[in-house]
Amino acid sequence: MIRPDVNIERIRVGPAGWSYRDWVGPVYPPGRTVDELRTIAHAFETIELNSSFYRTPGERLVESWARRVEDLPRFLFTIKVLQRFTHGLGGSREEALGFIRAFRPLADSGRLGAFLLQFPWSFADSPENRRHIERLGLWFEGTPAALEVRHGSWNGAAALERIAAAGFAFCNIDQPVIGVSLPPTEHVTTPALGYIRLHGRNRANWFRRDAGRDERYDYLYTEEELSEWRLRAERMAGSVERLFIVTNNHFRGQALVNALQLRSLLEGRPVEAPRELVAAYPVLARIAADGESQGRLL
Repeated sequence: MIRPDVNIERIRVGPAGWSYRDWVGPVYPPGRTVDELRTIAHAFETIELNSSFYRTPGERLVESWARRVEDLPRFLFTIKVLQRFTHGLGGSREEALGFIRAFRPLADSGRLGAFLLQFPWSFADSPENRRHIERLGLWFEGTPAALEVRHGSWNGAAALERIAAAGFAFCNIDQPVIGVSLPPTEHVTTPALGYIRLHGRNRANWFRRDAGRDERYDYLYTEEELSEWRLRAERMAGSVERLFIVTNNHFRGQALVNALQLRSLLEGRPVEAPRELVAAYPVLARIAADGESQGRLL
């Protein structure tokens, strides 16, 4: 039975991305061609598009994403904004508007949930960086967008007020808390949008210079750790129209495992899970519908 005390209709849980080579095996069957986007979209109600961090997609590709989820009434994409605006601290209003326009097929079909601007850990609260956030607020005005910062200097009332004044939702994150890193929070800076991203807690590799992407995000949350975020999400859901929870610990499909577990915790019931994933991660058998996976890869 769905928990009546949770605004579950406001919450969408899903992974960051859907196309990873290391997902072949635990998620996608080897030697078989599947529509990876539809496979993941059928199991969740959101996916964070992260290829847009590296390049702006073409119109036909964006149209194909909208078309491939048209039979899923609650499904929404969130869009990771081009790194030029966040890591390069560059760009212009015209470039930002062009980037936003690239996703018009998603907006026109009602499939665009929010944009995410993710800054690196080195982006601390400073006069220069505050001005950059103000500029971005003007460029993304009228567009649902969340701001992710990782440095703990942003975790204060004055900084949150500036983010709110710029029109951004604050992205609450889970990351290895080392030094002045931002700890887990549940900040809400706009009533329209709430955002949570879970990166894993791989302390050993998070700041290691020679660690690759997979090594940094190789982490499987325990149910106890996810329960902490369930409580934060429930409180946030009472204050926002939409809350997106994105699992970014993507290595070997671990993001999918934790997203399904979190969905089960929030909904208070078993959830369907792809058979391949349950076979790779037997811990899912505890929450899979009827004690076993009923989901099938498409």
